Amino acid sequence: MNIPQATQNFIFNHTMLRVKDPAVSLKFYQDVLGMTLLHKKSFPQAKFDLYFLAKLGEDELANLPTTEAEKAVYTFRQRGILELTHNYGTENQSDFAYHDGNAEPQGFGHICFSVPDLAKAVAWFDQNNVTFKKRPEDGTMKNIVFIKDPDGYWIEIVQAGLMG
Repeated sequence: MNIPQATQNFIFNHTMLRVKDPAVSLKFYQDVLGMTLLHKKSFPQAKFDLYFLAKLGEDELANLPTTEAEKAVYTFRQRGILELTHNYGTENQSDFAYHDGNAEPQGFGHICFSVPDLAKAVAWFDQNNVTFKKRPEDGTMKNIVFIKDPDGYWIEIVQAGLMG
């Protein structure tokens, strides 16, 4: 494969999702999917906040930076970050919802988490009252699950060993 020299050190850093209520979304991504909030950037003049989350190992958790400047640099050096963007006021609008990308017109599809044991992950999601789009027993693809986050975005759940 011929990778352009100019792109050798490029890193895919993050994907952004807009969320209605950051407290609800942060609880879901931290408590259900085990992500860590790395950094928050607030832009009160523009009326939005950005929350950067990652799935970290224990060694990474033990060595997180402590100052805001260090957190920002650390965050933008990582791979596979999830950025949640909250536009002020949406949390107070009962009928407010973002397009999940899967209804017409289709666009964005989903993000994906790989888990060590799909059955245990499904049991965990059931324990936490997570909404399923597709359970393993649904359809023909038995080794893939789709859950929904609080804003209705689809999250694919796979077990790598079952994908062969």
